[in-house]
Amino acid sequence: MSYQSEAELEKQLVGQLVNHGYQQVKINNEEELSENFRQQLNKYNEKKLNGLPLTDKEFEHIMLDVEGKSIFKSAKILRDKYILERDDGSKVYLEFFNSKEWCKNLFQVTSQTTVIGKYTNRYDVTLLINGFPLIQIELKRRGLDLKEAFNQIVGRYKKHSYHGLYRYIQAFVVSNGVDTKYFANTDREILFSQTFFWTDEKNERISNLNDFTSTFLEKCFISKVIARYMVINETEKTLMVMRPYQIYAVEALINRALETNNNGFIWHTTGSGKTLTSFKASQILANEPGIKKVFFLVDRKDLDGQTIEEFNKFEQDSVDRTDKTSTLIKQIKDVDKSLIVTTIQKMAHAIKAHKYSSTMEQYKNEKVIFIIDECHRSQFGDMHEIISKHFSNAQYFGFTGTPRFKENKSQDGRVTADIFEKCLHHYLIKDAIKDGNVLGFSVEYVSTFKGQFDENDDTKVQAIDTDEVIMNDERITLVANHIIKNHPIKTRNMEYTALFAVQNIEMLVKYYDKFKELNHNLKITAIFSYGANEECEGRDEHSRDSLERIIVDYNKMFDTNFSTDTFQNYFKDVTKKVKAAQIDILIVVNMFLTGFDSKPLNTLYVDKNLVYHSLIQAFSRTNRVEKVTKPYGNIVCYRNLKKNTDEAIRLFSLTHNTDTVLMQSYEYYLKLFKEQLKKLFNVALTPKDVDELESEDDKKKFIVAFRDLSNVLVKLQTFSEFEFSQDEIGISEQTYQDFKSKYFTIYDSVKRGEGEKTSILADIDFGIELMHTDRINVAYIMNLIRNIDFENEENKKKDIKHIMKELDRADNEELRLKVDLIKSFLEKVVPNLTSNDSVDDAFIEFEDSERKKEIDNFSSEIGIEPDILKEHVSEYEYSGILNHEEISDEIKAPLLKKRKIVNEIKDFIIEHVEKYQ
Repeated sequence: MSYQSEAELEKQLVGQLVNHGYQQVKINNEEELSENFRQQLNKYNEKKLNGLPLTDKEFEHIMLDVEGKSIFKSAKILRDKYILERDDGSKVYLEFFNSKEWCKNLFQVTSQTTVIGKYTNRYDVTLLINGFPLIQIELKRRGLDLKEAFNQIVGRYKKHSYHGLYRYIQAFVVSNGVDTKYFANTDREILFSQTFFWTDEKNERISNLNDFTSTFLEKCFISKVIARYMVINETEKTLMVMRPYQIYAVEALINRALETNNNGFIWHTTGSGKTLTSFKASQILANEPGIKKVFFLVDRKDLDGQTIEEFNKFEQDSVDRTDKTSTLIKQIKDVDKSLIVTTIQKMAHAIKAHKYSSTMEQYKNEKVIFIIDECHRSQFGDMHEIISKHFSNAQYFGFTGTPRFKENKSQDGRVTADIFEKCLHHYLIKDAIKDGNVLGFSVEYVSTFKGQFDENDDTKVQAIDTDEVIMNDERITLVANHIIKNHPIKTRNMEYTALFAVQNIEMLVKYYDKFKELNHNLKITAIFSYGANEECEGRDEHSRDSLERIIVDYNKMFDTNFSTDTFQNYFKDVTKKVKAAQIDILIVVNMFLTGFDSKPLNTLYVDKNLVYHSLIQAFSRTNRVEKVTKPYGNIVCYRNLKKNTDEAIRLFSLTHNTDTVLMQSYEYYLKLFKEQLKKLFNVALTPKDVDELESEDDKKKFIVAFRDLSNVLVKLQTFSEFEFSQDEIGISEQTYQDFKSKYFTIYDSVKRGEGEKTSILADIDFGIELMHTDRINVAYIMNLIRNIDFENEENKKKDIKHIMKELDRADNEELRLKVDLIKSFLEKVVPNLTSNDSVDDAFIEFEDSERKKEIDNFSSEIGIEPDILKEHVSEYEYSGILNHEEISDEIKAPLLKKRKIVNEIKDFIIEHVEKYQ
């Protein structure tokens, strides 16, 4: 055999794990899994149980409490103490998992555990800790695509058989021996973009399964990851696992804090998850007995809705939302509160104010830690002297994606290292792009003045960079029309959304008014902060009045009721709607250009000068990883920013090569498309030729060729030069669509399992999301439901009404099947939900209930036992096979009537599975 088989790979992996101290155990099925859990529970809690093993009744009670929960709730149960009432009435506290001394847990490995129905699921390798199956490893033989293992977990096992104790799986590992990735389990949809390679401290990839096992799966380390580096996200009710660079940064920071009295900073590129990294480090340090307080400092202007939401994901109500320094003092006085999130400004005021001196003096010589978010800001430099003079035994740790160097030093001439001394860990934009943790940028420079445009001619840009030219009405009109024309191209027919950054409020208002004049169907709004006593000389209107009428338009657009008096609520609502892709273009001056994260945001239009950190920060609003339909962040510059862009990328990537960050040209992707087109034509020259493909190997070649072609097409279609024609790209749009129809035919046949044997195409990555361009789909609607304002009854009703309208205009096939179900959920369940409830949990519960009702009602109507119908539904759901003879045998009726009933049952099963998949 030219490749190592899957069985050989599995055997080597299990042997390696046993050598690392795992106990090998044979668990054939779920019953044996349950029995093993009972034995391990007894063994691990032997002292707490006083040597008396659990009785049948006691164990049954535990299983009732731990099984049947969501993944999110299961993760919390795993980490909590469990109060068991014993048969004699006494109570004991059992522990399921040791989060502090993680090496003291009990480690086992099993393979080929089988979940049996009519068809079987066999799980390759499972790592058990204290009897819980916590890590699931799926293997494919060398040479196969890693995504096949991913699809098997997410598309098959997770949907159909990960129940019971398998809901405690914390993370998955997929490997073909050569490449290995890991990802967190969650109740939500898992995208392949949420899978991570493991690395060493220098960000060098460790992808070989043998090396991955020696490092990541080493029993103490994987237990430490579960204990310390997995995060229960309270806001989104989901489970997260930290990425390698986040883990190394936290480790480096903790070691620096505990072993020295020196400062340090973490340089992790914008978009790589600094908030999680910094907050996790803060939490761990706050639990160290030698540290009195940990202060997490943010700039006041950053303590907006998003920042609060980010912190509250990891620890509810952790942020002091008030402007009162007295609230901070109250927190400092609370001996049980070791982690305090507050603003730099409030901390400086607490130190300076005489009335708080007695409280602040108590910590003057104590070991306290300051974690500073976005420490590149000059604001901290100004406040640092006040804080450092007061706390004589403090340490300072900064986090930044764009440090200050001599090239972009702060106004007072200092660089980041002047305050924070040493960079403890760095993860640069080039590293993040290579790992797929953020996207690169496709930058387009558009000339907006007459004459030959030379993007490298500084003298020309200086000559035209005056208000007289820049603010000229003709130029404003030109840019606005260019945006309107190209916005559908840049955003995949408005599936994604955009920011438009302009130089000042005056320009913002001018653009806003111009968009109102022009003909388009885009939802455009604007936001900015105004000065209470600003200079109005030479202006037609105060900026507050401008914002007021923008908000009036916004209220009409979204049926809201904001004003400048309720600016924070307006800001919060705009934030929510940009994240849900309900606003097409948001015009800003400075707001939203730093710290704002939104996966559906893929485009930035720029009509302002940006340099160094401000340029990278602004560009990075667009590069959050989402689906394959978002290949990079689109940047459209209406200023000559080529030199500034290259300088910023070189500085923040520590490289002279900008190609690692900037995507290729239109010509490059056009050439690549034609190469992929040639591969497709080698398999099938015409759409009709696809019908002649008989073997599954040939069909697989067609699927891969057409999928890869479509992948390049997604990139090509974002360029304004793109033209879908035979002359331009080598294939007409009609021919492409005909190939696409054939592609869907094969996809549907595999999904429905035509034939008696399991197709080799079952786990292939069809990349079906590449083919859909529907903006209003299931993911979009579920995101809207998650973003409902559950705190305000009036807003809740408005949000529900809006979602109902969106459902009525849905044309996505998958969504149309679910419209009635979702509407029913909105009417019956959503009105009773609060912000503390998980929308996903509630929907899963509602969906399961509706499924059961639907099966029961149809069974009664057609005259077949519900359990028998459910068995056929499960069989079709897993294998895609409908056994006509077996269904027929269940029906007692004359031949013609029987045939009609059998067809009705088959139609019901197909529609039912499609609706609830």
